[in-house]
Amino acid sequence: MSAGLLERSRIVAPADWNRWLVPPAALAVHLAIGQVYAWSVFKPPLEDELGLSGTLSALPFQLGIVMLGLSAAVAGTVVERRGPRWAMAVSTLCFSAGFLISSLGVAVGQYWLVVFGYGVVGGIGLGIGYISPVSTLIKWFPDRPGMATGIAIMGFGGGALIASPWSVRMLDAFGSDSRGIALTFLVHGLVYAVFMSLGVLLVRVPPDGWQPAGWRPPTSGRSMVTSANVSARNALRTPQFWLLWVILCCNVTAGIGILEKAAPMIADFFASSSTPVSATAAAGFVALLSLTNMAGRFIWSSTSDIVGRRNIYRLYLGGGALLYLGISLLGASGVPVFVICAMLILSFYGGGFSTAPAYLKDLFGSYQVGAIHGRLLTAWSVAGVLGPLIVNAVADSQEASGAQGPDLYSASLYAMIGLLVVGFVANELIRPVAPRFHEPEVAR
Repeated sequence: MSAGLLERSRIVAPADWNRWLVPPAALAVHLAIGQVYAWSVFKPPLEDELGLSGTLSALPFQLGIVMLGLSAAVAGTVVERRGPRWAMAVSTLCFSAGFLISSLGVAVGQYWLVVFGYGVVGGIGLGIGYISPVSTLIKWFPDRPGMATGIAIMGFGGGALIASPWSVRMLDAFGSDSRGIALTFLVHGLVYAVFMSLGVLLVRVPPDGWQPAGWRPPTSGRSMVTSANVSARNALRTPQFWLLWVILCCNVTAGIGILEKAAPMIADFFASSSTPVSATAAAGFVALLSLTNMAGRFIWSSTSDIVGRRNIYRLYLGGGALLYLGISLLGASGVPVFVICAMLILSFYGGGFSTAPAYLKDLFGSYQVGAIHGRLLTAWSVAGVLGPLIVNAVADSQEASGAQGPDLYSASLYAMIGLLVVGFVANELIRPVAPRFHEPEVAR
């Protein structure tokens, strides 16, 4: 694909372009990079074949999430300037190359190549791919930015639902030895390259000044919605950005804490009850949480277009704190109570991701919202380490002291409540961005 074909000027849509073709382009990328949530499928065979510990086998995933946040933050402004086709092409190249390098690493028995390929190279593809369609979707759907970003980011949450069974079937067909794992990685790299290229070719940006037919920017109404624009550099100087950083970090920490430990947590809660949860049922519970995580990304983000971003985050944070309290006080009383609370928490976790770009657009305008979103995702990198660390460290400590069942998690549940309360307060402190941070009219 030539460099000229990737230029932003080559993808300005004609007047009759159907804007509903843009969400499928975004989904082609997000469904692919969402495979990262299915990494656990490869952990057991890698541990068996390469003699790895559980900690080492998780390293490519952990590094990939860290690189997602870092690459999104560093490359955000370049992505805005070069446009979505360039960004999607770079994401495709890096994400697919990560699998190919990993395939070589397994084939020659060099695990560091898997860590470098999937974690570093693939992680860069994750970050650039994650933010690549955000500002484009918001420009195409200024009337429904929450719904538009929810569609794409829902794809990231649902990518594992495709990748997980597909990977299992390939490992069954090719074998779980080094050759089979290497072939599986190879097929992943090639197939994802083709699938993501569909998004590269399909994506378009609207002409300057384009608006949906019959829609006009609101001139009054919600005080949090601006008609001005703020650059990515200036956004970092505002308290609003850092309040949103705290909000996202707290919400993600609370959600990922339960997601990462979901299967052993539900098993421990009911191990001594009259209704113990089997390993199969626990696996089904994890799949159910993945579905609610995905659905929440679209449902709650779309709802935010109606009720407003601050109100929906009041639900995510305040409602999430009450649900964690419900698990702590009533979770052991019955499996249905535990499952319903956990499902809602994970739906809020997913919704928090997909509503964030629309919240940024409300506060900072659409000028460099993709770059601002990239910087905000560093909160995800922090939360991806913090959430599992809190839950696992507390559970290990409680187990060492002789605790069992729900007592293993009581302290970490209250820690999550505290974090969500902090996020709730941060959300209440957000005010419109001061005019001194706005871009002059000529720069828009």
